[in-house]
Order: sequence, then C-alpha cells, then structure tokens
Amino acid sequence: MIETDVLVVGAGPVGSTAAKHAAKGGAKVIVVDRKSEIGSPKRCAEGIYDRGLQWLGIEPDERWIAQTIYGGVIYAPNGDSLTVDETALPEHGYVLERKVFDKHMAMDAARAGAEIKIKTLISNIRRSDNGFIATCESMDETYEISTKILIAADGPESIIGKMAGLDTTTPPKYMMSCVPYEMCNVDCVRDELIEFYLGEEYASGGYAWIFPKGNGVANVGLGIAGDLSEKTAKECLDKFVKTCPHTQNAQPVEFNVGGDPISGLLDKIYDDNIMLCGDAAGQVDPIEGGGIILGMMGGMAAGQVAASAIKEGDYSANKLKEYPDKFNESTFNVVPKLPVARDLVLELKDKDFNKLVEAANKLDLTNVGTKDVIKVFLKLPPRLSLKFTKLFKMFL
Repeated sequence: MIETDVLVVGAGPVGSTAAKHAAKGGAKVIVVDRKSEIGSPKRCAEGIYDRGLQWLGIEPDERWIAQTIYGGVIYAPNGDSLTVDETALPEHGYVLERKVFDKHMAMDAARAGAEIKIKTLISNIRRSDNGFIATCESMDETYEISTKILIAADGPESIIGKMAGLDTTTPPKYMMSCVPYEMCNVDCVRDELIEFYLGEEYASGGYAWIFPKGNGVANVGLGIAGDLSEKTAKECLDKFVKTCPHTQNAQPVEFNVGGDPISGLLDKIYDDNIMLCGDAAGQVDPIEGGGIILGMMGGMAAGQVAASAIKEGDYSANKLKEYPDKFNESTFNVVPKLPVARDLVLELKDKDFNKLVEAANKLDLTNVGTKDVIKVFLKLPPRLSLKFTKLFKMFL
C-alpha cells in the first residue's frame, strides 16, 4: 500500500497543473497516467491564447510553441471570409506542439515535488475511512494507493468520477466528434492566422479548422455534432481536405480522434475527497470547444484547494466546495453563462453565417463598439437577433 495526500489521475496539462499547485502547497502528490508517453496521442487543434498563460503564471517557451498567432480568418458557407488580424486584435496566441507542451507541464509538476507514474491504469477505486484506495496496474505489477483526495483529470465522461459516484455523462448531442490531421504541404493564408470554416457542408453543428504550425505544416481538423451528421467525422474531414483550396496538396503525417464535451460545467464537480477538472468536469468552452486553458484553470484551482484541505485536515465536500467557487472567480464567472450562447450558435443555419460574415465585413474592426456588434446580430432573423442581443448584453 502506497500512501499519499493527493492522487491525480491523468497527466495531461490539466492533471499536471493540479499536481503542481497541490505539491507547491505542501501536499504529497502522486500523478498516474495510463499512457506510456505523456502528450500522445493529441486530440485537439492545439491552440491557446497568451492571456490564459498569464493567468496561469506560465511563461511562453519556444520549445513548445510551433507558431505565434495574431488573428484568424472565418469562412462563411458561401465562401465569403472575414479576416481579423493584429490591426484589430490586441491579443495574440499560439499553436502548440502538444506532445512537448504536455511533457513540459508534467515536468513542472515533478519539479514542484509531485511523483509521476506512467503506463499505470487505475482499474478500481473504493472508499476508505479517510478517502479512497485506488487499485493500480502497471506492467505486470498490481498495487494500491491510499489517498485523502482524488483529483480526476481523466477526460470526457470521467471513468474515475463515475466510480466515485458522480454523474459525468455528456448528452450525445453535446459530445462533439473531433478528428485532427497533422499535415504538411498546407497552403495557409498566413502562418500567423488560424482559419475557421463554418457551415453544414463540412461540419454540421461545428466547424473545420486549419491551425498553422509553420513551414507548410498545420493542424487540420474538424468537430461535428454526432446527432446532426449522417457521415462520420473522418469522412467529413477527408471531404474537407479534398475540397479546401489550402489543403489540395497536403499530406497527413498523423491522425487522431476524440470526443469534445460541450455540455458546459457539470452540475457537481466535487464531493467528499474528490474533485473533477478539465474535460472530466466540463471545463470546456461550449461555443468553440477549446478546453486547454479553461481546464488548466480548473486544475490550478483544484490543486490549490487540495493543498489547503490537506493543511486543514478537512477533505469533506464542505471544504472542497471552495473549488468551483475559486474556478468561477478565476474565470470571471463567465463559464456558467456559455451554454446559453452555445445553444444559440447551434441554431444558426448556413444562411445565418453568411449574413453575419457579410455584416461583420462592413465594420471598422479597429474601432468596434457595442452598438456595432448589435447591428451585426440584427442581420439575423428576428427570433435569433433578439436572443443574441440579449445574450451579448448579459456578458457586458
């Protein structure tokens, strides 16, 4: 029997962030991951924004940055496009090398004092008098870890969360099927601009993307709502690659597939001795599906609360309820509102996207005010324009 204060399941950026902050706070921490290589396979577009790294206290590192991004191009279904670049955007972001980034975050956790166990599968957990006991399988060895606090960062529909009695199920209509290729010979508009392709032609209920990584290399993928498409995500992506002018000569060198939960925050992301974070908690932007920064913010909050709980000797739900409060405060209380916007976006049809892009192109993007944005929404059918106008005001 191995004993620890905090056991983190999942050594992705979220789990590693939780482990790092719990260890920095003085807790004894063990991180387990079932994969033999942290960061592989990757299942996302690899994009993050610099402001998010600042919130997390992480300095950008050229070792895990493939490309700095200063804006993007949005393509409407009719082919019209809207370009928003550094002339209008004060912020910038990055396209990552996830395999390098994830290992970097895990090493940060180890430097803070966490112990990492790779190729280790948790086959069972059970309640104990003082927390949980996890049965671990690693190579040909089986052993148990006793922990006061369990942090589940094991991805969508967390198996660990389910074992602990939490409802981590994502409704099918809110589980996006995502498939990214890494490709070479991609003819990007500009290496500094990411590209989004809207409409039912390629991605029903979602969008296709091209995220440049420099020198003709790009993360090319799409996400679709499983209940809206008759084709698989892979079939939709292959069609996109064949027909998009920028990928006509592209060749895949890597392919991955995964689910992206856009249901929003789960109703309950903690209980006695346990916290969920990242995809496991629904800490994903349900509008565009990005979850790296939000998940890491959740990991940071969970790690800090875990460390505090260990110091106080209180691992009850009454103590751990500080975790969602800390997460919401650090993300400006915006995340709970996002599902309302998601549902409105899912109502949009191709003709609506066309009208929005057309209207946005008439704006001076270097000097846009609230009234200008509302005018864009008014181009939609009345039932949608009123909803979007109310929604926009709700975020002000």
